[in-house]
Amino acid sequence: MSAEGAARASVLAATLAMSRSGLTPGKSGNVSARVPGGMVITPTGVPYEGLTEAQLSFVGEDGATREGEPLPSSEWHFHMAVYAAKPDVGAVVHTHSRFATALACTETGQRDGIPPFHYMVAVAGGTDIACAPYATFGTEELAGHVVAALKGRNACLLAHHGVIACGATPEKALALAHEVETLAAQYVTALGVGGVRLLDRDEMARVIGKFRTYGQQPKA
Repeated sequence: MSAEGAARASVLAATLAMSRSGLTPGKSGNVSARVPGGMVITPTGVPYEGLTEAQLSFVGEDGATREGEPLPSSEWHFHMAVYAAKPDVGAVVHTHSRFATALACTETGQRDGIPPFHYMVAVAGGTDIACAPYATFGTEELAGHVVAALKGRNACLLAHHGVIACGATPEKALALAHEVETLAAQYVTALGVGGVRLLDRDEMARVIGKFRTYGQQPKA
């Protein structure tokens, strides 16, 4: 199977898993994977159930699309911007998940994102999960905000919009999107109780270091 063929299969699998999990409602959200010369991404305005690999769209690094393929997601600009800024990223997942999106619509969420209230915030690569400022969807302005919010991180909130998560594969990016939603739900709950206490930067730095070797590691 070609690199693009494998990417199409993994994007479709992640898209269906995202939809069926309830992580993003209706036709909202999108998934992409890096391929030689560009990316493969979900099409705009197409219901996920019944979607096929052939209905996914190729977008070149110059923004060009292929004749005869469906139009790509209207959010393709920030996907491409992430790939240009983060060479280690192989896939991007964007959701409108319930708690993370609600948090991103509040003054608290836009100011603080998801701060280090829990050590698992470090799963996104930084001491917090930042919130990108609002800009109209599908614009280069929003793409610029996304790249800035993802500096040193693999996930961010989008003000008045949703969430972006990155990973080596669509499966890993989707798993991170689920982690962010869980953290957002926990943080929103803690805010409701009041008096949320945060871990300090030294502890978060230790956690980030431990995450680099967490899980099953290949033997030397």
